Amino acid sequence: MNTIAVIGQKGGTGKTTLAGVLAVAAELDGIVTAAIDLDPQASLCHWSDLRGAETPIVIDTQPARLPKTLETAKAQGVGLCIIDTAGRAEQAALAACKAADLVLIPVQPTVTDLKTVEAAADIVKLAGNPKSVVVLTRVKPRGERHLETTEWLKSQGFEVCPFYFGDRVTYQDAGGAGRTPQESDPSGKAALECKQVYEFARGLVGLPKSKKAVA
Repeated sequence: MNTIAVIGQKGGTGKTTLAGVLAVAAELDGIVTAAIDLDPQASLCHWSDLRGAETPIVIDTQPARLPKTLETAKAQGVGLCIIDTAGRAEQAALAACKAADLVLIPVQPTVTDLKTVEAAADIVKLAGNPKSVVVLTRVKPRGERHLETTEWLKSQGFEVCPFYFGDRVTYQDAGGAGRTPQESDPSGKAALECKQVYEFARGLVGLPKSKKAVA
């Protein structure tokens, strides 16, 4: 079983959106997937309640229970676990990173968000340095700020996903209905972004090649 943690030391960066996108994309890819919600606000669980679907499985648990939760998921045949965490929740982020094969750090290309990246990197180091990658979110349709942000992050030693989530209303509309862009607007630009980010992450953790197309 592979595990991907989504962390960040600031709220509103798109952690839950990214976790949901990855979980749905993996299910569409034929992989039995569980999403684990470590956020006290249970954002991913609320998304799942709106969704009203049996998959992906969303589990609400606490950091201290995470190892046992992952053990149970593996025993039940889960192939991929996505762990969602809250902003400014060091204990949860550390537990998630310790369990992860890959850590994704969603960041908006803003000065405020960039100031928190180092704190997230410190947690990754404390967890034993699992592979970590920054994913840019809410990228504006015009301008080159995301390119400048990418270059700055790379200059600071961060690996950056070559694909990103644009600042599109599709993400909010889909999330408000318990869906992701792959499901609500499968031919749209947001759905393509979701597919690209998922396939990049899938490659990093060594999941099998797609069994079916990700819509």
